[in-house]
Amino acid sequence: MPELPKIPSVSEMMALASDYMPFIPKPAPRYVSEAGKPVHGIIAQFSKTPAVVHAAERVRDAGYTKWDVMTPFPIHGMEESMGIKRTILPAIAAGAAITGVAGALAMQFFMNSDYNIVVQGKPFLAWEPFTPITFELGILVTAFTCLFGMLALNGLPRFHHPLFARDRFLSVSDDTFFICIEASDPNFDPARTRALLESVGAESIELVEDEDR
Repeated sequence: MPELPKIPSVSEMMALASDYMPFIPKPAPRYVSEAGKPVHGIIAQFSKTPAVVHAAERVRDAGYTKWDVMTPFPIHGMEESMGIKRTILPAIAAGAAITGVAGALAMQFFMNSDYNIVVQGKPFLAWEPFTPITFELGILVTAFTCLFGMLALNGLPRFHHPLFARDRFLSVSDDTFFICIEASDPNFDPARTRALLESVGAESIELVEDEDR
């Protein structure tokens, strides 16, 4: 059975939420540039698909956890190369479904205890008449939970991202591949991270500042 990802702590969740909710204060940066700007991370540029796949495997094996690969098209097997684990969204959806069904049944039992309605001659608290509302509320709660849970886990919507301020990064929608290792990663070190990206054949490496902070 695939290993489920670790549930983030409250502080980690607040740090993630601050990236796409402007009213949540951002945590203090771990690194600042010579200009005094917070460091978002380091990006490395690649021009060939095999090169970026190999680089992703090396970054994965180095133990980095807060990084991403940006490509102009989907690459088969990239999830395995990055070591991406199974998302926790199915477990969240299952909890929402159980909550919706239990809430719908409880609501109908409570209402029917005060306002008895005979349905097809069945007893007042028979479960059969409760099926349509139970089904609908279960689906409704699960659907909205999946939608907002997906957006939250993906860090969306974001009103700003530091990579979009780099002119070189704009070519990612055309014919260029990028790996970005974030400064918030516990293993991030400007010198060692740059050396790792150089060793995997990066054609260009840049330090990315967060101009919005």
